[in-house]
Amino acid sequence: MMKEKNEILDKSFSFAVRVVRLSSFLKKDKQEFILSKQLLRSGTSIGANVNEAQAAQSTADFIAKLSIASKEARESKYWIDLLIETRYLDKDDVYVKSLLKEITELIKLLTSIIKTLQSKK
Repeated sequence: MMKEKNEILDKSFSFAVRVVRLSSFLKKDKQEFILSKQLLRSGTSIGANVNEAQAAQSTADFIAKLSIASKEARESKYWIDLLIETRYLDKDDVYVKSLLKEITELIKLLTSIIKTLQSKK
């Protein structure tokens, strides 16, 4: 049996994996513990809330869970931007650029899903 592809689940999980690895790098190589922990919490929470939304009891519940995921995604972008501004991350680094692109796409995708569902109410 083939597993059905779910773009938002896949993207949020992939982002969480990258955040876990980045957090580990920041702690080990940069000796940065506070901001990386904040990013770890918000970055992994996105996928957790998207996953939880899959078992929503209603459309309103589904929207609520995705709204939390959207807030966590925006918070994650904030922490990444702060890590760049404080020079723990290099904004010109290919990995950092792709991470920013990925979180921006997640924010747009979550916003689109939420708006679409709200317009159908």
